[in-house]
Amino acid sequence: MRSYWIGIVGTLMVTIASSLMAADVAPKQPNVLFIAVDDLNHWVGHLGRNPQTKTPNIDRLAAMGVTFTNANCAAPACNPSRAALMSGLRPSTTGCYDNGQDWTPVIPKGKTLTTQFLKAGYNVFGAGKIYHGSQHRDGEWTEYFQKNNPKLTLDASAKNDGVGGIKFGPLSNPDSDMPDHLVVDYALEKLGQTHDKPFFLAVGLVKPHMPWSVPFSHFEKFPLDAIELPPHQKNDLADVPSAGIKMAKPEGDHAKMLQSGRWKEAVQAYLATIHFTDMQVGRLIDGLEESKYKDNTVVVLWGDHGWHLGEKEHWRKFALWEEACRAPLIWVAPGVTKQGAVCNRPVDFMTIYPTLCDLAAIKVPTHVEGPSIKSLLIAPDSAWEQPALTTFRRQNHSLRSEQYRYIRYADGSEELYDHDADPYEWKNLASDSKYDELKQSFQQYLPKTNVPELPRNAGKKKKGKTAA
Repeated sequence: MRSYWIGIVGTLMVTIASSLMAADVAPKQPNVLFIAVDDLNHWVGHLGRNPQTKTPNIDRLAAMGVTFTNANCAAPACNPSRAALMSGLRPSTTGCYDNGQDWTPVIPKGKTLTTQFLKAGYNVFGAGKIYHGSQHRDGEWTEYFQKNNPKLTLDASAKNDGVGGIKFGPLSNPDSDMPDHLVVDYALEKLGQTHDKPFFLAVGLVKPHMPWSVPFSHFEKFPLDAIELPPHQKNDLADVPSAGIKMAKPEGDHAKMLQSGRWKEAVQAYLATIHFTDMQVGRLIDGLEESKYKDNTVVVLWGDHGWHLGEKEHWRKFALWEEACRAPLIWVAPGVTKQGAVCNRPVDFMTIYPTLCDLAAIKVPTHVEGPSIKSLLIAPDSAWEQPALTTFRRQNHSLRSEQYRYIRYADGSEELYDHDADPYEWKNLASDSKYDELKQSFQQYLPKTNVPELPRNAGKKKKGKTAA
């Protein structure tokens, strides 16, 4: 009998020890550092689009994981881009196609990305610009940082505050006065704390959103006499249909910029503002690397859309060409991504929501319209057939494959560009019949539903609403 009980006890001890060992090695749900950058186009060093840019920290982050060279926004405007990414619902499904449209009535709190992480047991912290303006809602966050911004003053060297609606000029303030600096301070505080459960930390950097006004030291990095204009050609809109010209508005910002003679100053200011933002990203990376969470935190950095600086006689976003649609997308996922990996497959930012859920072992809600790209994080050269889809205003869509961009406007007019031969989209091939089959292959991916647009300026009076 004694030997019987010894055997039972021994078995129990082995079982308990095995359970403890399993608990020790069981994978924990990863933390998430979610970095949103406003109006950052593909002028980052590792993407090679503009050799003048200086982004050592964003490039450092790219070298830590997978960078996507062909990533596109869901919509080329702050409000619809962010509403789509955070809800998993495309603009053509919600009716939120542009700025000035209040998406909150058509996107319930239960469908948003942060809600899924809250329900999964995460603490969800937010700071800065995640949604457009101040549309983050109570109940979707554990805590949202509210900052008091110091007064910002143009430096004495500034001629004025820009050209028409394109605002720029150096500031006399130090970096520490900048709102983004304060947002990163908050994020670093969170990274330095001890957390009793996994966290989702969303950090929204407003720059390089206009005004391109950052401390003077960043302008000094880009001497005006060395500035080169972005590649462009005269009469670039000659083969563009009227719907595209209407979006470009060449008689507006571009005409004023040409008349002012300050095009290079604007480019300098955008580069300086990107440089400032890059330093804030560097502070975040350093903070994560120095924290106890560096080996169990997924990092995703994305720009909400691109930006034109005179290409195709256009400024700002609000168009369906490469400059407005393409933006950085970088993933670092411990145990999943490999350092220095590059993925050339076309993806859009509707993939971010499901991929984060996938990496955190959270069930992807059925309403989410984008696919997970975890397979591309593991093997960037994996097969991928689906083009990236960008929508601006109702029934205007742009589809990007690795080689081509196809644009179809609401009136049925089209554009097609071969990026292997024409990376700046100077020659519209859509009227050439030899591309008919290619265009048809793109058309199968156009949204089947295009709901009416939500009322405009419905959220204009919300406290904290900002222009974009």
